[in-house]
Amino acid sequence: MTRIAICAPATPITREHADAARALVADEYPGLSLHFHEQCFTGLGHFAGSDVNRMDAFVECANDVSFDAVWFAKGGYGSNRIAAEAVKKLGYAARNKAYVGFSDCGYLLGTLYRAGIGQAVHGSMPVSSRSENGKVALRRVLDWFSGDDSGLEPSLDGRPTVAFNLMTLAMMAGTDLMPDLTGHVVIVEEVSEHLYAIDRLFFHLVNNLPPVAGLRLGAITAVPENDRPFGQEEEDIARFWCARAGIDYLGRAEVGHTGGNHVVPFGLARSFKRS
Repeated sequence: MTRIAICAPATPITREHADAARALVADEYPGLSLHFHEQCFTGLGHFAGSDVNRMDAFVECANDVSFDAVWFAKGGYGSNRIAAEAVKKLGYAARNKAYVGFSDCGYLLGTLYRAGIGQAVHGSMPVSSRSENGKVALRRVLDWFSGDDSGLEPSLDGRPTVAFNLMTLAMMAGTDLMPDLTGHVVIVEEVSEHLYAIDRLFFHLVNNLPPVAGLRLGAITAVPENDRPFGQEEEDIARFWCARAGIDYLGRAEVGHTGGNHVVPFGLARSFKRS
């Protein structure tokens, strides 16, 4: 039995989300067991509890030898506030786990990857368990936990790769959370940002990346309507800034805030291994 601990480093989920995820696993994945930390359901303003509460729950899950993986419940905003201190508190047991999430939880994934702790993995989160479209993406993660790699990002080509939300990666650049991405294929996706904001994020990001193997663009979704057309679409923006920075633009990737979100293990693609 693969035991998966779930905590919420940013914003909370509801008990209905947890029940839906448990039901999916019980029906289709008898070899997996989900364990939701009570902190997942705690609210304090925007966050799933105070910074200390969120950090302690993550550290507890990561350091518990009885769990094989830590799955982040939801993004939103907030994991950047705890990432650096949380990683300092991780012990030996934490080094053998997989850590799965995306969007805002990329702050934690990036910090773990920088520290060489465990296997950081971009993948959908339990918050998506109440919609049929969300379950499609969740099944790719649950398949991966079960040893089935069919849900990996199709473009993975043997080069080290990472996948991040564009805002998250741009905000990490230049901070002590940022991993060394030299020689990596960098995949970015975004949701709910104006095209001019996407352009601005690319400007900052490409000017703060080391020499990378190239960049792929994931899904850009829920783009708000501006008071005037920006004049470039998302792929035009990515191509423009890659050309400006001398980065190879490698095309699209199937990651993002959609049911088409695929799994991207950071570094070299690998199957799930129990701790």
